Amino acid sequence: MDTTVLTRPPSLARHLARGAALSPLKRPSPDAEFPHTRLVLPDGRVDLARLATYERVCGFSTGEDALPVTYPHVLGFPLAMRLMSDRAFPLPLLGLVHTSIALTRHRTLPATGQYELTVYVDHLAPHRRGTEATVVTELRTGNTLAWESSSTYLARHRTATPSSEPRTTEPPAPLPTLTEWRLPADLGRRYGAASGDRNPIHLHPLTARLFGFPRAIAHGMWTVARCLAEHGVPERATVRADFKAPLLLPGTVSYGAQDGRFELRGTGERLHVTGQVGAP
Repeated sequence: MDTTVLTRPPSLARHLARGAALSPLKRPSPDAEFPHTRLVLPDGRVDLARLATYERVCGFSTGEDALPVTYPHVLGFPLAMRLMSDRAFPLPLLGLVHTSIALTRHRTLPATGQYELTVYVDHLAPHRRGTEATVVTELRTGNTLAWESSSTYLARHRTATPSSEPRTTEPPAPLPTLTEWRLPADLGRRYGAASGDRNPIHLHPLTARLFGFPRAIAHGMWTVARCLAEHGVPERATVRADFKAPLLLPGTVSYGAQDGRFELRGTGERLHVTGQVGAP
């Protein structure tokens, strides 16, 4: 795998525009070639004002000299956007849906720290609704791996052959409900401003309808961040979250948790997010 060292974070606006322009030309397939490039940003730093906005939107405490467990994903997102907006990346950026994340935090990360970020596309895989790409993000302090994640992103398209992915026949029993949240219509725009993820499916009903959604949907990373802000995460931890169904905005959801597991359910107990916090 080739390595490209960056001198500054990529421009999210530029790469979103590039990805949008190239999206109609993409022909997604799990057998397609993809960029085998490792992007490295040696001097990653945190904008403290933007961090505070993120913390408020997601429900984390503000003012602490420690990054929320999900924030390295935000730091690595511009690098991931550059890879996924590249002409050689086979999945269309517009309409791409974040379906899961697995992350490990090996130590507390000071908000005032300096970090090396590495992002690369690990592989493509068939999904019963299209093709999924797995994107890996790594954050280091010096030569020490401090945080890492693996995210899957789905491009929905017709598939010629069925996937081997198991389909759940019966939904799991609900976890004990601890609280209820009412989500405003502008939540996607607020989180997009804090995180930089301005995928049109999250911003407005009109743009969401272009991709088959009746209204804008909440970011998957907002849902898991909000759950973890409520749940709490130890200094060293693993987190796994799966985004089961789109969460339409505005909406009302119930947060449930038990024995390290958490979930969000909506109207009719529809399961939107499941997750678990454990030891590394």
